[in-house]
Amino acid sequence: MSHHTMSGREHTDDPRPRRRISGVGRLLVFVYGVLALAATGRSVFQIIDRFHEAPVAFTLSALSAVVYIVATIALVAPGRFWYRVAWITISFELAGVLIIGALSLFAPEALGLHDIDPFGRDATVWSVFGMGYLFIPLVLPILGLSWLSRHHPTEDTDTHTAADDGARS
Repeated sequence: MSHHTMSGREHTDDPRPRRRISGVGRLLVFVYGVLALAATGRSVFQIIDRFHEAPVAFTLSALSAVVYIVATIALVAPGRFWYRVAWITISFELAGVLIIGALSLFAPEALGLHDIDPFGRDATVWSVFGMGYLFIPLVLPILGLSWLSRHHPTEDTDTHTAADDGARS
């Protein structure tokens, strides 16, 4: 159907689902985006420059980067599917921070770390519970899960499609 023959209602209806982020949610997405960039940069440099020194730790850095990237996208994207992806990635992130943080403190050799210095040459984003990143990696998933629990996707974000527009007119 040409845009010239559409009714007035069809011109005002936005076929795109509404986003669930505003206010604090935008800040959360911003911080996730910054961590995604930081973790990606760190892991790429570590892998290119000295992968042989701590392959497990540097692979975990790359994994954390992927988790932050997917979490950022999932927080922005509308719909139940992305809401579930956000829950999964942020829950995984929290588990990763807790597990890697504990291992880096109590058994650094299990990660191939030479010491427990969170600012050290072989540290990961999640080493010592994110101490090298001011504990933001520890606090962020808690805030993210809390925010998600209060911002469920609405019914119309999943069911509103172009086919529905045709049925409504």
